[in-house]
Amino acid sequence: MLCSRAVMPALALMLALGAVASATAQTMPAIKPGLWNVQMDREVDGQKAPDPTDRMKNMKPEMRARMEAMMKERGVSMGGGGINKLCLSRETIERGTWKEEQEGCKTEFSDRNAKHWKWHSVCSEMNVVSDGEASFPDSENYTVVTSSTMKAGGKDRVTRMTMNARWAGDSCGDLKPIQPRK
Repeated sequence: MLCSRAVMPALALMLALGAVASATAQTMPAIKPGLWNVQMDREVDGQKAPDPTDRMKNMKPEMRARMEAMMKERGVSMGGGGINKLCLSRETIERGTWKEEQEGCKTEFSDRNAKHWKWHSVCSEMNVVSDGEASFPDSENYTVVTSSTMKAGGKDRVTRMTMNARWAGDSCGDLKPIQPRK
């Protein structure tokens, strides 16, 4: 169970990015490619959620290494204090391929322009319903706010997440650009 609790913030981040990134080229925000620092704050069932890296510290070293490698392979480096690093290439931004493909999920946008997006997603296989908004004030900043309800064990769990992203520079170093799962 510890593994799944540590994985959930990373999956939530990827789902939020998937919803944000599933737009067509005409509505893509004018954000810069490169390394992004993303501050993520989460609340689960009304209570502040612990930093996911704190949970990962309690994993067996080999499990933690696998999790970190999996996320890094997908373009995400999980850091302390709720700050993650993401790598976005020009190609992945323009093609929208930085989205995380999820089978059984459907996203409908009620607002989608270069500065603001609003959507509703239903992922039937994971029993998750989400609403989100993204704001792109300029090429070096964006904010994503989501509220998700997941049915687990007959109970609803509500997760609210706010991600504030700030462009960190052109070079991603050894971090690969975000890639969809194959």
